[in-house]
Amino acid sequence: MLSQILLILLGFGLLIKGADWLVSGATKLAKKYGISDLAIGLTIVAFGTSAPELIVNAVASYQGHAEIVFGNIIGSNNFNLFVILGIVGIISPIAVQSSTIWKEIPLSFIAAGLLLILANTWLFGSTAEISRLEATALIAIFGAFLFYVFKQMKTDETTSHVQPIGSFKWVWLLILAGLAGLIIGGKLVVDQATLLAQSFGISERVIGLTIVAAGTSLPELVTSVVAAFKRNSDIAIGNVIGSNIFNILLILSISGLIRPIPYDHAFNREIYVLLIGTIFLFTAMFSGGKKKLDRWEAAILLISFIGYSVWLIG
Repeated sequence: MLSQILLILLGFGLLIKGADWLVSGATKLAKKYGISDLAIGLTIVAFGTSAPELIVNAVASYQGHAEIVFGNIIGSNNFNLFVILGIVGIISPIAVQSSTIWKEIPLSFIAAGLLLILANTWLFGSTAEISRLEATALIAIFGAFLFYVFKQMKTDETTSHVQPIGSFKWVWLLILAGLAGLIIGGKLVVDQATLLAQSFGISERVIGLTIVAAGTSLPELVTSVVAAFKRNSDIAIGNVIGSNIFNILLILSISGLIRPIPYDHAFNREIYVLLIGTIFLFTAMFSGGKKKLDRWEAAILLISFIGYSVWLIG
């Protein structure tokens, strides 16, 4: 048991470091070609902080661990919303732009609603699952989201200058080392978390919703906490909401394309929690400090998640 826990921790370490190396290398490469900081943040950094979820889910889907696939996605989104925004908002109240309130937050709600509908119906298959056709529909919606993001970037375009990056070999070594860390770490987490669940008689569903979800959300947590201390609200909330959209529309769809994923209706409760939390975040924008998540509202998010976790594990 101890060896499994240590290997899971090693896997998380490789996931976090792998994501860091991948983002660093890709950012240097992007700057070499004069790609703007905005474009880097919306694409490379967003991908980097969600890369652990992507790799873990790809491995879990290939190996047929459906409960870890759904547990990781839904659990990560709840962790992002309740824990990360809760901690960040307690550190410093989060000011939110109008576009985030009226576009990104509602889109994250729609994505969760789509997951609930597609997983519970038989629109494109004979059983409750995310079929390959449904996964294709989700990835098409993600494509439309990316189109919207890049269209927004054009209306707010800034000139970025080409910057020297040093050795090309070093940059590619960082990128390849990052990918290797993600792949090895992802396999370690999935394999050892599954063995741990079996040895304790705990379902893969609970392991996916707790240990795996929290571990793969560590890059988002670190990024958002650092942003909070630097008083950069846009990065803090944009990282969380963007990751939640990314997780459902891209990562779940890739998992479903690898193999259709059977759905356990017990996950409905966690999706309802996600939907309620998103509604709370939206309504918080119009109470107290308007267009802001105040400390007391952030505390409600964090305390709610602690209570929910105790109930789930107990």
